[in-house]
Amino acid sequence: MSRLAVTIEIDATPDRVWDVVEPIEHHVEWMHDAVAIRFETEQHRGVGTRFVCDTKVGPIKLIDQMEITRWEPGAAIGVRHTGLVTGTGEFTLTPIDIGRRTRFAWTEELHFPGWLGGWLGEQIGGNVVMRAIWRRNLRALKAIVEV
Repeated sequence: MSRLAVTIEIDATPDRVWDVVEPIEHHVEWMHDAVAIRFETEQHRGVGTRFVCDTKVGPIKLIDQMEITRWEPGAAIGVRHTGLVTGTGEFTLTPIDIGRRTRFAWTEELHFPGWLGGWLGEQIGGNVVMRAIWRRNLRALKAIVEV
């Protein structure tokens, strides 16, 4: 299993960061590996929402199936990956500087299928490649929020 954690400090309140992160369908605007998001449920927010994300990392394309497992407005979104890649992920927003700034943390525990290299793919693809992509994603999120 690949365990990843990246964080960034954003010069905005948790409420402002939440305004950008809450609409799942807009994650493609700051996630460079997310190509498109399609909902599988009527609801688009909250626990139980299911969606698929067309993902592209270099030449590798896959459909990432997810279900929201945690939804705390202004504080956290958790997901369970249920497709080819399985595992869990979470965004947390922590107020810093008396709530004037936000520490945004993204953690994932992912299991890759054999055709993506299994354990070796998790170590190289997850811990090296995906960490770099997610750091870039967080810089893009920061730029959008701080406008």
